[in-house]
Amino acid sequence: MSATEHGSVAERVVAWQSTHGRNHLPWQQTRDPYRVWLSEIMLQQTQVATVLDYYARFLARFPDVRALAQAGQDEVMGLWSGLGYYARARNLHRCAQQVVAEHGGVFPDTAAVLATLPGIGRSTAGAIAAFCFSERVPILDANVRRVLTRLLGFDKDLASAGNERLLWEEAQALLPRKNLHAAMPRYTQGLMDLGASVCTPKMPRCGQCPLASGCAASRAGDAERYPVKTRRLVRRSESWQLLVLRNPGGRVWLQRRPAAGIWAGMHCVPVFADGASLMGCVASLGDASRISCNELQPFLHVLTHRDLHLHPVLVAGDIAERPTEDGGWFGADEWHSIGLPAPIRKLLDSTQAQLW
Repeated sequence: MSATEHGSVAERVVAWQSTHGRNHLPWQQTRDPYRVWLSEIMLQQTQVATVLDYYARFLARFPDVRALAQAGQDEVMGLWSGLGYYARARNLHRCAQQVVAEHGGVFPDTAAVLATLPGIGRSTAGAIAAFCFSERVPILDANVRRVLTRLLGFDKDLASAGNERLLWEEAQALLPRKNLHAAMPRYTQGLMDLGASVCTPKMPRCGQCPLASGCAASRAGDAERYPVKTRRLVRRSESWQLLVLRNPGGRVWLQRRPAAGIWAGMHCVPVFADGASLMGCVASLGDASRISCNELQPFLHVLTHRDLHLHPVLVAGDIAERPTEDGGWFGADEWHSIGLPAPIRKLLDSTQAQLW
């Protein structure tokens, strides 16, 4: 693709975005890096429709990076609950603290420095720098990667780090070269919008795409083969036994998950690998005649790379002993203000009426 054709790509995307792209989203009405950063982190692996309410609630509680940095982790995780991918929330909190501690509460204005902050990868750094500072840097999120590999006919395997670097170079070459203050935000948003609404994974709407005439995949009629990536996530299944303990006051025993792994650092009911281990814990809680034990309906919780088969057991009554060394009793009024995984919160809400 010649330099002239490169320039044509940028101009077409900018023009298309201004008339056909998304221009109504709340984080598009600002160049405040705090707000753009917050939206970019929330939008990783999450649909726009889901993010909108969370974004508004976060800004209402944490209007700037200092407010977020000063908050407790539990409050941050509690507001995040339901968005999933909880490592994002932990990194969000750490990033805010680092921006305050090391940058005086001001986000760096280059992608290179932004990428050194917790939870900000190269593509996210590029998006923040392009949107807020009009820096001439590319992004390669999933939507943009799909658009560019189809446009260029880039059929190299992106499971290879070397091929990924080549695509970054191609993405850099396609960037606007003039009027960057206005062009970079609109071009970056335009590629995202094309991937989300036109250049979709299945049945792309090539007839609506401003790049169709120069698109290698559209000409060949094989758009769905791009991008090429041979390494796939290997799904695994796990079975967890969940112990839901209620004391006479209706409070539930919760403890923190380990610092690494699924739901790391969040509050959760005790988890056991098998039923025998769970019942062994129940037997240690005191007089069996003073407690009730009921198996609840098992349910499936699907993660990106894992299926969790969850088997809850509700134990309620006069519990004399602490079930674990760490943890505490929490009432229903506290469940929504601490970091609880969404399926655990739903489980507790569904059993709230079952009191003994």
